[in-house]
Order: sequence, then C-alpha cells, then structure tokens
Amino acid sequence: MQLLDIRNLTLELSTPDGMIRAVDRVNLSLKEGEVRGLVGESGSGKSLIAKAIMGVLHERWKVSADRFNWCGQDLLRLPYHEQRRIISRDIAMIYQEPSRSMDPTSPIGEQLAEAIPDHLLEGSWWQRGYYRKKRAIALLHKVGIRDHAAVLNSYPYQLSEGVCQKIMIAMAIAKSPKLLIADEPTTALESTTQAQLFRLLASFNQLKGTSILLISHELETVARNTDTLSVLYCGQLVEAGDTATLLKHPLHPYTHALIKSVPEFQPDLGFKQQLYALHGSIPTLQHLPIGCRLGPRCPNARKECVKTPLFERQQNHYFSCHFPLSGKTNE
Repeated sequence: MQLLDIRNLTLELSTPDGMIRAVDRVNLSLKEGEVRGLVGESGSGKSLIAKAIMGVLHERWKVSADRFNWCGQDLLRLPYHEQRRIISRDIAMIYQEPSRSMDPTSPIGEQLAEAIPDHLLEGSWWQRGYYRKKRAIALLHKVGIRDHAAVLNSYPYQLSEGVCQKIMIAMAIAKSPKLLIADEPTTALESTTQAQLFRLLASFNQLKGTSILLISHELETVARNTDTLSVLYCGQLVEAGDTATLLKHPLHPYTHALIKSVPEFQPDLGFKQQLYALHGSIPTLQHLPIGCRLGPRCPNARKECVKTPLFERQQNHYFSCHFPLSGKTNE
C-alpha cells in the first residue's frame, strides 16, 4: 500500500528580495513497511522536506505540489485542522536538536506522558495515570535508558544531548506511527548507542510494519539501514531507487561523487590516497544556478545543463541528468 506520494514538491521562502526556491519539484514516495533514505549535503533541503510533511514550516514558507497524498488523501487540499489530525495520528518525527525541540519548563515525565495517546492505554479512565506512567517507563527502557526515575523527574537542560535524543525517539514511537521520520537521529550519540537505536528502528519496521524515512548526510549510515534511497543536491532530487542498485550503478554525477568520497565504498583505496571530491562549493539560496544546480561543479556539464533536466526512469531507477553515467562506480 502506498502511504506517502508526493509529486513536484516546491518550497519557496518569502524574503525582502523576493521568493527563494529552496526545494525544487521534488518527488518522494513511501510504501507501507518501506525504509527510505534521504541523503544529501547539509543545506540540500532534507529537513525542509521533512518539516513540510509534518506541516510545521513557518508561515513564510510557501508549500506547493501537484500531489501531496497520504493514504490516498491530498493533505494540501484538506482544512488545516484535518491535516493536523491526520498527521498527529499517523506520522511522528525525530528532530535534529532534541533539547531545543522539548519544552524547557516541563519535566521529561510530563512531556513523554503527553505523547502517549489514550487509545493505547489499558484499564478504565481513572487508571489512566498509572498506565501512562508505566508505558512511559517502558518506552525509556526500550530506547536504552535504565535510570528512568531520574530521567522522568529531570528537565531537558539537566540531561546530555545523547539522553535527550533517546527521549525524543521514545516520544516519537509512543503512538506507534505508520510513518517515522528520523532526521539525523544519532548525531549526538556514541557508536554503540547508534547501533542500538538502529536496531530499535529496524525492529519497529519489521515487527510493526512502521515505514521509516531516514534522513542523513552520511551515505554509509543510510546505505546500511535502508531499502530505497533518494539523493538530493541543493534542493533538487537527482537520483532515486533501490539502495543496493543505486550504490552499485549510480547514474548521476553527484551520486557517483558521494560514493567515491566514502572510504568504506572504496576497498582498493591506497594508503594516504586522496578521496574524490567535486570542485567548487554548494551555491547559496540567493545565488542558485539556473537549470541543473550541479552544473557549475559537474565534470560532465555542457551547454544543455542550463535547462532543468527531466526526471527519467530505467526500470525502478530514477535520475535527473542530461548526460547520465553508464552506471559503474569504478569509472
């Protein structure tokens, strides 16, 4: 079943100098039980897309799309209160900066209890308080927090960023969402805890059928934990497809460059050999190139690249490039 189906999503920011198009006609889809990665450099628009799905962008942002379907309903054409009802019921998000996403004036116990919906609690209404606290403790144990008594009575500023990240994950999974958006979920965590949390996400996906949108700038992290992959560059979707196929046979120069810049994907890399990198830097939103935004940095760029390439398909492999590669990482 298709859960999320977005076509030509465009996000524009209103500024004194006019509208700036930060995300340019991006397509994104998720099936039930699918784990999709969304990868790209910092500033490529990954978090903006996630916030657009959650409906939490600032009013200065203009959101438009040919189709923005959730379970067959176009969210952009629904009244605002109906959008909020559907999103709060079915979708949850783990934000990048957990300590800033929580209420600094409320103890963790109150915030976690508030995230637990009534229909998941046992017993009669007068027993809700007991069962709510019991479930909150179970959620903390599930994400690896053992000293639940101290954490429940603490405020966000009294805890480390790593513990706050675990609490944010517990709040996100509290309502058993159909879609869990994880925006850089392990940024502040040590490697052993990262592995634990990815196992937790995998268990939710396998046992409860939760779909996951995993957002990261680390290609190797996404590659190990996803079924499908979408690659963003500077607000444009450049390539999408099955993770294994895309990593083995990239068709877009930017995807190719990402793969070659990761030592893990280059087993024949010699001692002290320089990693591959594209020349130049990411353009600012105020000075975006016309057409393909990779054009000024692309080694294969030609005059046709001043026109935005169409999104093409080869079986289940999608790419947006006038001059695609042959699909071999060792080129």
